[in-house]
Amino acid sequence: MKNLAKFLRVAGIVLLPLVAATSVQAAEKLTIGLIPSEDSQAMIESSKQVLDRLESQLGMPVEPFVATDYNGIIEALRAGKLDVAYLGPFSYVLATTVADVEAFSVAVTKKTGQSAYKSLILARKDSGIRNLADLKGHTFAFVDPSSASGHLFPKAGLEQAGFEPDKLFSRVIFSGSHDASILAVENQKVDAAAVADRILAGAVAKGLVKQDDFQVVWTSRPIPESPMVWRKDMDPALKQKVAAALASIKDLPWGDQGQLDGFQPTNDAAYDVVRETAKVLDLDLRSMK
Repeated sequence: MKNLAKFLRVAGIVLLPLVAATSVQAAEKLTIGLIPSEDSQAMIESSKQVLDRLESQLGMPVEPFVATDYNGIIEALRAGKLDVAYLGPFSYVLATTVADVEAFSVAVTKKTGQSAYKSLILARKDSGIRNLADLKGHTFAFVDPSSASGHLFPKAGLEQAGFEPDKLFSRVIFSGSHDASILAVENQKVDAAAVADRILAGAVAKGLVKQDDFQVVWTSRPIPESPMVWRKDMDPALKQKVAAALASIKDLPWGDQGQLDGFQPTNDAAYDVVRETAKVLDLDLRSMK
């Protein structure tokens, strides 16, 4: 936390307590809430570049509020202390239950050209695993308990297919990262794993693994990317300006997703798949980060 705070000071971003967030009603500026990703420094630095461009496009100050978890952002939105925020798919769905907010925009990157991705269950082609039933009695790697594509969506997919994830496998590990899970399958440390399709594609592009070595056993429905959200009572004219400005921001890095190709419109309904997944898992969204 000390290193994060130091980096924020160097980057010109102040980590403020929630009570210090300035009300958007009191000044002509746009306040935006950000949650650092797994690679906090990369996310903060790339966010700064995007926010600087946004400030230039809007012709008004843009003030970031960086929180260490989604709770701080959601509470600031609920209290009217933020205009806009960047939330994860699950934390957005939670936010809609306690604050009057809605998703309006989602990043599109040049790498994928899409605003959604998928979860895959992978096995080696020489493993003999071809379908979900073949996973019975084998070892398996999830990424992290809170990972959408590396745990929650594939776990829900297994349950919807009639399998009990807790009883299906002989051993389950949490690898800590998608790349680690991919390599665990490649190196036969586990028999199968759940990973994000875009991260598998990245590993193949980097020459870390070969696509032909893997069998895709299961593919999820599209998972919406993390949305930009705004308070519903934000000034309509400002909403229009913000959406247009974000759409025009290109050729800048955005976290670990690569170079931006703008932000495209989205809406609340796009996240119904997240709500359905939470329902399948009987998931307490308040436990998500």
